[in-house]
Amino acid sequence: MDSQDVRYRGGDDRDAATTAMAETERKNAEDDNNNKGKRDQKRAMAKRGLKSLTVAVAAPVIVMLFAAFFLGTSDVYGTRTRSSSWVPPLWLLHATCLVSSGLMGLAAWLVWVDGGFHKKPNALYVYLAQFMLCLVWDTVTFRVGSGLAGLVVWLGQSAALVGCYQAFNELSPVAGNLVKPCLAWAAFVAAVNVKLAIA
Repeated sequence: MDSQDVRYRGGDDRDAATTAMAETERKNAEDDNNNKGKRDQKRAMAKRGLKSLTVAVAAPVIVMLFAAFFLGTSDVYGTRTRSSSWVPPLWLLHATCLVSSGLMGLAAWLVWVDGGFHKKPNALYVYLAQFMLCLVWDTVTFRVGSGLAGLVVWLGQSAALVGCYQAFNELSPVAGNLVKPCLAWAAFVAAVNVKLAIA
């Protein structure tokens, strides 16, 4: 009788060990599935983030390139600046405007990713205002040939850039730092506009 009890108890222990092992394997399988699902979810989020980053940087650059190419430049700029050696060539002005637009797009994306435009909608309005004024400046200054009107537009664009810097810096310091080179470029272009206005 004692030997039978020992035999049954040994069988119970084996069944418990087998059940525990099966339970452990099931939990490990569930963890693997959860980890795989989380990895897939993170990968999908990264792809969406990369797509939105590409659009945020490329869209303003393409629009600026389109405006510079199709709106064209009259010879007014060339005749006014031939006597001035410190005014940069037109291709350099356009190239730096493209770089500035790309930097502003990246800064806006950083703010958008953190939900900054929901927290502070004025940041979006100021960003769009500076972008539109930059487009208008190119046309007014180079196509119409009005240095004074171009100066007024650029001063408005510079004020919008200052507003962008303040709003972006509150929401994302990295985005605020990306606006700083654009501010420096805006100050230089304002000086070019003064030169064109008095030429």
